[in-house]
Amino acid sequence: MNDQQYLAHCRGQLEDFAATLVRRTASLPQGEGLKELAEAFQALLAPADDDIYSRGQPLLARLFASYPEFAPTLPRDLLWFFGGDCLHFMPDDEIALYQQLDELRHQAAARGETLDLQAAKAKLLQLQ
Repeated sequence: MNDQQYLAHCRGQLEDFAATLVRRTASLPQGEGLKELAEAFQALLAPADDDIYSRGQPLLARLFASYPEFAPTLPRDLLWFFGGDCLHFMPDDEIALYQQLDELRHQAAARGETLDLQAAKAKLLQLQ
């Protein structure tokens, strides 16, 4: 999995999360904080958004601080993807796992191969 494929993978996870959050908050009145947060997550997906990292980190922090009941629905991959302050929401052993996955992904890309991220994660977690 090269960098473009990894970006597409993470954007896909973000898209799924944002769509689910928007759907779950659709009945809330306009101006409700959670509904605004859902719309902000969806706005991150704008095709020309080069500022996705700096805009995404505070959204994730807001989700965890203000709406912790929704935090478990966020794919853990996105915490690593956005990095920075988002890493505070990950235990050290999980950070170590994602560091290993990144190394494997870069090694595979250097060899011209594609890393199956889910299989590599399962292997590292000894699930295979």
